[in-house]
Amino acid sequence: MYAIVDIETTGGKYNEEGVTEIAIYKFDGHKVVDQFTSLVNPERPIQPFVVNLTGINNEMLRNAPKFYEVAKRIVEITTDCTIVAHNAKFDYRIMRLEFRRLGYEFQRQSICTVELSKKLIPNMPSYSLGKLVKNLGIPLTDRHRASGDALATVKLFKLLLQKDSQKEIITHSVRSNPKIHLDTKLIRIIDELPSSTGVYYMHNEEGDVIYIGKSKNIKKRINQHFTSDNHKSKKIQKEVYTVTYENTGNELLALLKENEEIKKNKPKYNRALKKDIFSYALYQSKDKKGYLQFKIGKASPDKENITTFTNSAQAKSTMERIVEEFELCQKHTGLHKTSGSCFNYSIKECYGACVGEESVEDYNQRARQVIDKYSYENKNMLVIDRGRDVDEKSVILIEDGKFCGMGYFNLNYQMNNIDMIKNIITPMKNNRDSQHIIQSYLRKNKPFKIIEF
Repeated sequence: MYAIVDIETTGGKYNEEGVTEIAIYKFDGHKVVDQFTSLVNPERPIQPFVVNLTGINNEMLRNAPKFYEVAKRIVEITTDCTIVAHNAKFDYRIMRLEFRRLGYEFQRQSICTVELSKKLIPNMPSYSLGKLVKNLGIPLTDRHRASGDALATVKLFKLLLQKDSQKEIITHSVRSNPKIHLDTKLIRIIDELPSSTGVYYMHNEEGDVIYIGKSKNIKKRINQHFTSDNHKSKKIQKEVYTVTYENTGNELLALLKENEEIKKNKPKYNRALKKDIFSYALYQSKDKKGYLQFKIGKASPDKENITTFTNSAQAKSTMERIVEEFELCQKHTGLHKTSGSCFNYSIKECYGACVGEESVEDYNQRARQVIDKYSYENKNMLVIDRGRDVDEKSVILIEDGKFCGMGYFNLNYQMNNIDMIKNIITPMKNNRDSQHIIQSYLRKNKPFKIIEF
């Protein structure tokens, strides 16, 4: 659990400042579950440059509560939480300073989103909160007011959690949490999980990720893990300490994230991905007359393919749909091996490419539509689909036919240039498995929008 904090102060000499406004949003890694915002009477004058910056003046604070009057609420909302702030050294120092004035030692773990951003989003022109969130497409209202800055930090931290593919933030959080009795462990874990689509991470007591999976219903899938009596499930049940998760909004992003993070984190209970997740592929060639030929064969890393399939049955059923949709010849697609006409020609569902009646140009025009639809080789495109919330969309970036990564953007903020999209996406590796996942998903599902550029 995280307490995302922003504090405005009077300014002045080091360790002589006073709090003028505080905002705290309790964040479980997915949503805000509690919040506290208040003006605070600092019992000292505000520096003129601070008044100009924040708009908070001495008159506004005359009847505001003093810090000792809000201290109990601050302690309550931050208990068992890690403090998160943009430039956490400042906000955490000010909180501790105010509590020391009351004779109370305030101590929490802390995370700085400036340091995290420099690590996870390198080469940004500026890491000030205002400029950073603008370049990331994160809305920011009431700049230099505690609530506005804290809410922007919540959204920034959510993006950083998504980009943390090594799961270092979550691992740190798990290690910091109080230990819970094992008897109630599995029931508690299931109760806290959502029935949404995403990726889940099983951690041991040290916080290490021991298993990664994806599901359209995370709660249901974890329940299956914990009620199964197979050998691996029993070992996981004994070792698991907690389960964290990331909502992805749709299955495609869950599949891509699972594939990437299993390879990167190598959890002990995930099978080593020595084999590709597909075994068959669709290839193209031309016969002596120049007709485009399609053929299903075993997937090979040495041969360029149009698209890939999990098994031969999936490949054949897809090829049958292609023949029907694009009115292709069964002979030129490998579905009917014959030296003469194909079966569809006999029932007048083939234009006669198999016997030379249809011109090469007419037939190949439709055949090239298949290649264009099922292969994104050399294409630049964005795949836009459902996000995690109603005001959000997900985006997958493909450049020069290579998968670059995935991310999310707010519908109220226009994604008007490719550089901004590159800032918000989590970079991911382009490999045969990720290409297969994208192609296979797009064959079966229609995303919200595909934009070519």
